[in-house]
Amino acid sequence: MTGLDQDMMQKNLTCRSLKDAQKNMFWFTLVLVIVNFFFLALGILLTDFATQNGIDAHKDQLFPTIAISGELGIAVSLFFLLGLIAAAYSSADSALTSLTTSFSIDILEIDKKEDEAEKEKTRKKIHVLFSFILVITILIFKYFIADESVIAKIFQFAGYTYGPLLGLYAFGLFTKLKVEDKLVPFVCVIAPVATFLISNYSKNSLGFDFSFAILILNGFLTFLGLLLIKTKENA
Repeated sequence: MTGLDQDMMQKNLTCRSLKDAQKNMFWFTLVLVIVNFFFLALGILLTDFATQNGIDAHKDQLFPTIAISGELGIAVSLFFLLGLIAAAYSSADSALTSLTTSFSIDILEIDKKEDEAEKEKTRKKIHVLFSFILVITILIFKYFIADESVIAKIFQFAGYTYGPLLGLYAFGLFTKLKVEDKLVPFVCVIAPVATFLISNYSKNSLGFDFSFAILILNGFLTFLGLLLIKTKENA
């Protein structure tokens, strides 16, 4: 997934050579495992602390409720708020920059324009547009799925958005087949829709919930779709 993520990919692009980039991914993987272990341990400790002190908070509300409640001291509350603001701004800034750059260059192809003033004006408009979309997305998470775990929902949505990327990546990695380029976007739209329909049918009729495995199903359907639109040159 690191190779498909714009933010993560930027870390590898700053490396001087392919070997350095491979080392970066290897050590970054180990660091992530260690960090995730500590966060899981922290979650268990916070849950136990909340139970012992009669704090009624669950899922995404557990950590902020304990930090701001004052049970751990004013210093912890202050550092929590500062850390939360810093992390939020850092993540939002990198995401907006990545989206703006990708849309401006890959979709609008502003790098081919000669007028530098027009390029800058276009980039600013796109940046404002994605900022507005980000605010709307935050409001949707706040008021429409407030009773769910945000992390769980993000991974569920990622199953639909990353599925076509995973299918494309696997197709390019494991095959040398050529496809009809004009049909690829249709495959990448049809696959998530088919995944949603299959997932709903499976959950309602068969009692089986794909959950996070939606990503695998989506990628598999994308892979199959690409096989169907391969060119005759491969025969």
